[in-house]
Amino acid sequence: MRDGLDLAPGMAVGLFGGSFNPAHDGHAHVAETAMRRLGLDRVVWLVSPQNPLKDTRESAPLADRMASAEHAARLAASGPAMIISDVETRMGTQWTVDTLRALVARHPGVRFVWLMGSDNLASFHRWRGWTDIMRLMPMAVIARPGSLLDSRTAPAAARFAGARVAADKAKLLPDLEAPAWTYLTAPLNHRSSTALRQAARKGGA
Repeated sequence: MRDGLDLAPGMAVGLFGGSFNPAHDGHAHVAETAMRRLGLDRVVWLVSPQNPLKDTRESAPLADRMASAEHAARLAASGPAMIISDVETRMGTQWTVDTLRALVARHPGVRFVWLMGSDNLASFHRWRGWTDIMRLMPMAVIARPGSLLDSRTAPAAARFAGARVAADKAKLLPDLEAPAWTYLTAPLNHRSSTALRQAARKGGA
């Protein structure tokens, strides 16, 4: 089965997963910061069919979330290098670790990096197969408001403290053998999907 991703061996590609419910300029900030600081050729936004850790009643239809991600990606200066993908739905994978294993197998020679906001690092140790993800590909964590202290003291950060790469060496990350991760700070963007959903509900009341 084709996954719709036009990736070539040798490319440095960030994989940015999420519900994007909805996507917003805070997501664009994470993707753009990662692309610039890591020297990535592409960032693939992996729009999940349904986050197994979140309430299905809170989730908009996939088509709406894909459109939302497309709009947010256009806010990034590197817009054309941003790829919005429903590959998890195409492949039928539910868990991130299975999606990443499949993409690594399908795209030999591509230098993948897993991307996440620091708000996710704080709970990353609750993800299925999180240690396998850390050992599968390098990871970059981009600072998000309200989670700076929690993420720096997160169990995942402590468990893999010895694999942390200094931020000023971040462009080496795509070429490093996992586990390897870095924490990137940048001017913070305070938009959040939760706040946008709450505002939409109030507006429709």
